[in-house]
Amino acid sequence: MADVNQGSVLPNETTPPALDGLNATDSNGTDAVNATVAKFVATPEGTALAYGSLVFMALLPIFFGALRSVSCGKSKVAGENGCDYEYRNSSDMPETITGRDAARFPIIASCTLFGLYLFFKIFSQEYINLLLSMYFFVLGILALSHTMSPFMNRIFPASIPIKQYQLLFTQGSGETKEEIVNYEFDTKDMICLVISTVVGVWYILKKHWIANNLFGLAFALNGVELLHLNNISTGCILLGGLFVYDVFWVFGTNVMVTVAKSFEAPIKLVFPQDLLEKGLGASQFAMLGLGDIVIPGIFIALLLRFDVSLKKNTRTYFHTSFLAYIFGLGLTIWVMHTFKHAQPALLYLVPACIGFPVVVALLKGELTEMFRYEEVSAEDAAAKEETTQVEKKDK
Repeated sequence: MADVNQGSVLPNETTPPALDGLNATDSNGTDAVNATVAKFVATPEGTALAYGSLVFMALLPIFFGALRSVSCGKSKVAGENGCDYEYRNSSDMPETITGRDAARFPIIASCTLFGLYLFFKIFSQEYINLLLSMYFFVLGILALSHTMSPFMNRIFPASIPIKQYQLLFTQGSGETKEEIVNYEFDTKDMICLVISTVVGVWYILKKHWIANNLFGLAFALNGVELLHLNNISTGCILLGGLFVYDVFWVFGTNVMVTVAKSFEAPIKLVFPQDLLEKGLGASQFAMLGLGDIVIPGIFIALLLRFDVSLKKNTRTYFHTSFLAYIFGLGLTIWVMHTFKHAQPALLYLVPACIGFPVVVALLKGELTEMFRYEEVSAEDAAAKEETTQVEKKDK
């Protein structure tokens, strides 16, 4: 089993990245091997279908998330910069990751991972997963609804009137009144929420792998779209730190594998290796953690925005990094399949996603320009962080 990402797409809540395709697991994620049952051996066709499907599914949120990060990354109202939908709620606004955030990220991820490990060792796995299921049920509905929103805007009939709604929850009164929840939505959002809730109920009741993947794809796409790296240097710090983190927790301890086996939540994409034999009721899965999609994905999205900033009507760095991701993920699968041993996917993805674009920049003489590119200046980032700290103290 390779490392499985338990990570959320929310800032400072992501835990381990990973890929699992060798050890068979049943529909609940537990080992399918015991003293009386023979170990599942996938057919070559089933293995190829599972791996190919995982790679394809991983590329979807990176590609579309990167495009949406360009179209709407700096838009706060509909119509700006080609944005076809509006960020009406602060939770939907892009979050900029600074160099300091990137340096702390692997430490926070390690603490989260080890904390989960201790929780599963001390408390009942059943009750922990019940709480996690409810938590991701709510997050999944919101993420899937946000993912569907641009498509709903295009297909929604113009003849149907659109009504505006607002969900407001405050604390205190008068001058001390403080907003806890301020969520604005309209008729189209209501339809998206209803559809997403149906998928959520399906996941909670059946834990079906298709429902899991719908939530997982939504988490990944939202992560790539809404998590913005400040500059290329920040991206290198983040990917480099998680490179060390991934290698250590996979090769150095059994913590990641233990958590991966115990954790039941839509934080990974899965595809059955026995689909050809059992159809939609298949239960032996290959898995790809969301961290192996979101972490390289936000770097690839940054390179696309850098391409746009060059105003040369080319997407050289985006295409290079996108192909590098395919190469790195394919290499991970090949090494794991060849040596029959767990592989930290970022061990291969990070050098590929950073190395290929850097080589291209060197050849084109744009390396300095690449590393000077910033979406948010250091002064603005510092001012934003100071404001955040002041707001936290006031609360």
